[in-house]
Amino acid sequence: MIFKNKFIKRFYLIPILIFCGVVFIFWWQDFWQTQQLLIAPSESKANIALHEPIQPITLQLELNESKVKLGDKLFHEPRLSGDNKISCASCHNLNIGGTDRLVRSIGIQKQLSFVNSPTVFNSGFNFKQFWDGRAETLEAQAGEVILSERVMGGGSWLEVINKLKQFSKYDFWFRELYPDGITSDNIKDAIATFERSLYTPNSRFDQFLHGNQNAITEEEKQGYRRFKSYGCISCHQGMLLGGNMFQTFGLFEDYFSDRGKVTKADFGQFNVTGDERDRYAFKVPSLRNIVLTSPYFHDGSAETLEEAIKVMAKYQLGRQLPQTDIALIIKFLITLTGEYQGKPL
Repeated sequence: MIFKNKFIKRFYLIPILIFCGVVFIFWWQDFWQTQQLLIAPSESKANIALHEPIQPITLQLELNESKVKLGDKLFHEPRLSGDNKISCASCHNLNIGGTDRLVRSIGIQKQLSFVNSPTVFNSGFNFKQFWDGRAETLEAQAGEVILSERVMGGGSWLEVINKLKQFSKYDFWFRELYPDGITSDNIKDAIATFERSLYTPNSRFDQFLHGNQNAITEEEKQGYRRFKSYGCISCHQGMLLGGNMFQTFGLFEDYFSDRGKVTKADFGQFNVTGDERDRYAFKVPSLRNIVLTSPYFHDGSAETLEEAIKVMAKYQLGRQLPQTDIALIIKFLITLTGEYQGKPL
């Protein structure tokens, strides 16, 4: 019996030892790759991006430039709204990070939107649109906003199209690009094509991933290592450091209970699927150009990056980060600001 008990205890130790071994292997792999980023010879530095969970934004996209120009005009066209005062750019100002820097945007007749407006920059790379992911494409997103009673209040597509047809230039521009002229689908296509042109490559961190070791400082590299080691990278990875998955807001503690005043907008993806498992789940936001797009979260509740990191640490990671590490992570996030049309944002 004594021999049997010892055997059982040893048997249960085996999976524990295997688990510890796997954890060590992953830790060592990450540690070794980190060291290579710091000491690798110049001829191998171009391979940095191959070993990282973050990829640089592509430097060039093939888009129809004529559609981009038409979409640009429509993006800034207030006649798409019911009162001829609101345009897409009203909530997505390209001069301030593609947002309006308001907790909630102001729509037609000064109505407040239900959630914070995310940046339009790099939105073409998102796997879905809106915080709750209800739009599969940029075309669908643009169409919904134009007709939204609370945002632009365009009324119906017939009204929107008739207003554009009153201006001969629009009629000419559309017929140059689309055989059927001004239609709802063509309006959405032009706007979406313009939005896809709003990508911001060549951030300092992208330059680092491309092999330029001097593009970011040692402290910024330390911040990136902290970002990975704490687990932020599990949701904020890929080309956008987000924008490619849903995640529940409040994995370790109840964010909404602590915040209070829960609204339907806080239900997130549940409003789309009706699946209880999706309640409080949102599209993970991109961290590209994050220093320019405050306030943060779908409810705009965090005014600063420091506050946002503390909230994420508490509710998503279940821990409290040292102030020194928060400062280092912010230094890393600053390196994610890219360029638009060859100029820094």
